[in-house]
Amino acid sequence: MSAEVVPIRPRGPEPSLTPMLALTAPGMNSVNSVILDRMQSQIPLIPALAGHLISGGGKRMRPMLTIAGAELCGYQGDRHHKLAAAVEFIHTATLLHDDVVDGSDLRRGKATANIVYGNPATVLVGDFLFSRAFELMVEDGSLKVLKILSRASAVIAEGEVDQLTAQRHIETSEERYLAIIGAKTAALFAAATRIAAVVAEKSEAEERALEDYGRNLGIAFQLVDDAMDYDSESGEMGKGKGDDFRDGKMTLPVILAYARGDQEERGFWQDAIAGFRTEDEDLAHAVELINRHDCVSATRERARHFAQRAIDAIACFPAGEARAAMAEAAEFAVARRY
Repeated sequence: MSAEVVPIRPRGPEPSLTPMLALTAPGMNSVNSVILDRMQSQIPLIPALAGHLISGGGKRMRPMLTIAGAELCGYQGDRHHKLAAAVEFIHTATLLHDDVVDGSDLRRGKATANIVYGNPATVLVGDFLFSRAFELMVEDGSLKVLKILSRASAVIAEGEVDQLTAQRHIETSEERYLAIIGAKTAALFAAATRIAAVVAEKSEAEERALEDYGRNLGIAFQLVDDAMDYDSESGEMGKGKGDDFRDGKMTLPVILAYARGDQEERGFWQDAIAGFRTEDEDLAHAVELINRHDCVSATRERARHFAQRAIDAIACFPAGEARAAMAEAAEFAVARRY
């Protein structure tokens, strides 16, 4: 397949997720129906707790990628609806578990499930949603789809463990950081997009193209999330400002600020990441240092690089509404402020 380079537009209106939402709206209505149906249980706490997060206003980017990928491939069936729901269940389960691990108290602007329902129930309902995801995969009947999504689930868990072991380690490298976000975030983006090509019975090359799109988009998305935690100009993120800082997470803005700082600044970062400087004034100083060395902009620039790689990956598909919407979604991932 020949591929053209599709550049990110240098000027013009701010990129929007609107074309992607319009492209995927009919399919996502079916996905949402599957989600609502399969999160039910005779145990009332399960749908109540699952619904607390699932109905919490997230973008549902991952299942949307499955629907958009199917549109790009010209798929006419409906297998991808259940599979997109499975993707969302995997994502939701990981969020429930993450909030317990991190001790988070805010997500998408409201109290986390672990604060409302407690840690034990939150972990167990996360397990329930994982199980529902695998039921949906088995119903689909494709061993290839099952392999892709089950492998992604394992990689996500590995990435979360790797992030946990890197926590409060000031010497964490940019290379290791990218490996962590490639696993904990981008793996599901990649799998969600690739399975669309599988159900559409596209070639291995087209599968890989969609997988590359998803993986690079996922990395760009996480880079921007991590930048916004230190960006005073960002809108409401829906989580506690400075959570990454207080948790001692070595995200790219911190890695860059530490590398670019003088001896005094490095001493501050060593104390902060070790957990000795976590007050509001310490966070304010961290933001000041990150701004001093332009680390938010540098992180967004890295994200722009990966977004361009995502756009280039799907250049082998015919130009049209689906490809344009997916390209603009990659631009939006970098430009967004929330």
